[in-house]
Amino acid sequence: MSLLTVRDLEVRHGLLQAVRGVSLTLDQGETVALVGANGAGKSSLLRTIAGAHRAAAGSVTFEEDDVTALPAHRRVGLGIGLVPEGRQLFLSLTVEENLRVAARPGYWTLEKVLEAFPLIEARRKSRAANLSGGERQATAIGRTLMANPKLLLLDEVSLGLAPVAVDALYRSLGVVIDQGTTVLVVEQDLGRAMKFAQRVVCMLEGRLVLEGRAEDLTRQQVTDAYFGLGRVTA
Repeated sequence: MSLLTVRDLEVRHGLLQAVRGVSLTLDQGETVALVGANGAGKSSLLRTIAGAHRAAAGSVTFEEDDVTALPAHRRVGLGIGLVPEGRQLFLSLTVEENLRVAARPGYWTLEKVLEAFPLIEARRKSRAANLSGGERQATAIGRTLMANPKLLLLDEVSLGLAPVAVDALYRSLGVVIDQGTTVLVVEQDLGRAMKFAQRVVCMLEGRLVLEGRAEDLTRQQVTDAYFGLGRVTA
């Protein structure tokens, strides 16, 4: 069953067209990695799906409802959660306070989130300003989970983080996926993206240039699409 359907989506930032006619479908419970070079349009696509940026054309359908014109807070209520690039935590608040800010009824409670993310369990009373990069990212993901999304949009999970922190975050995301959450993740590490996701989608200059099951694609195919050396569909 399709949870999310994006059709012919166009996104602009003033005169710059960041997303060009993108169509994409995510099924319930699916994990999809979105890859591409800086400026490919990945963050713009995620932000528009989440309602943080207005679509210039095209449509976004979530659980068969057209949400294209809905503001971000309405989409959160329907079950779309975005972890933005840069984390955007409340630095003066503690980890626990940051998590509680987003709380909505559902499986993901404060204790469930802390259990799934041991990286921050011992830091629950620490201010976000005093956290490491990995701990901040874990807190940002946990805050979005507290809203109990059906679709989790993750923008640049591993950017700027030490490998040990990235490993810990992806172990925690495995717990999230086991709970049935649908995940669309932007990831620069192609090897990790192909290992983590069921399906890989590559963007180049605002367009989708590759889409296929991770097990059916080679790293070379993904690399070629990443740098615009060919179009591949698997």
